[in-house]
Amino acid sequence: MSRYKPLSDELDPCARQLVEQLRRLKDQGELTMRHLAAKTGYSARSWERYLGGTSLPPREALEALARITGADPVPLIALHEIAADTWDNRRAQPDVEPEPAPHEQEQEPEAEQEPVTLIGPTTPPAAAPAPGRFPHIALTAGVIALAVALSAALLLMLRLDDGVTQAAVAAPPSTAAASPSPSYTCRIARVDGRWSAGINEGRNDEIVYGATGADVAEAQCLLRRAGISPGGIDGMFGPLTLRAVKTFQQRSGLVVDGMLGPRSWKALRG
Repeated sequence: MSRYKPLSDELDPCARQLVEQLRRLKDQGELTMRHLAAKTGYSARSWERYLGGTSLPPREALEALARITGADPVPLIALHEIAADTWDNRRAQPDVEPEPAPHEQEQEPEAEQEPVTLIGPTTPPAAAPAPGRFPHIALTAGVIALAVALSAALLLMLRLDDGVTQAAVAAPPSTAAASPSPSYTCRIARVDGRWSAGINEGRNDEIVYGATGADVAEAQCLLRRAGISPGGIDGMFGPLTLRAVKTFQQRSGLVVDGMLGPRSWKALRG
């Protein structure tokens, strides 16, 4: 479980709820900053700012995180839209602090004159900014109430599902009960004169970008054996694996299309 720095007390409540949900999804998926960078296209430093509450993540980053963790992106997007409005309003609104009443200067005269002096010059400045701030206060209160309601609904849904939603979204019905994060181990060996990683029983089925499963893990192991890193052996045909496949195809004199077909499999197995 990751340990995060406490969020700033000055952080808007809507943005705070969003950051807490992002942290929860990252921890549930056991993702590191490097995993997030590799699988979402946003750098590790960007994710540090998003999860630290110092920068509001773009909507595309939320959708990418929901996709790789199997979460429903709709609640995140709804919370993001509210947080974006309050985030902009908070930055646009100037920090106006009323000038301190000159108590020290007015305590020197006689005590009977203090009420007259304080009420006269102090009341107008305090009443002047109030009409302009009422709309902001009402808007902020309404947004906070809506954010709290959305957050409560999201937390209730996550507790009731207890991980079932992730499996249902990430896998088809026939495999909904399977483990969402299988573990693969490369066992490189020569079998009948061909290289094998011992994962997909020697299949040479065509796989393309976005595919998942044992065939992808087999290809990742063989790419690593060929001296080209595909990232982790996670069974996910992502950007790093795509780059490794294209590098191997170019090195082997094959058509560089990023797809693993019969000719690419034959070259991988040697």
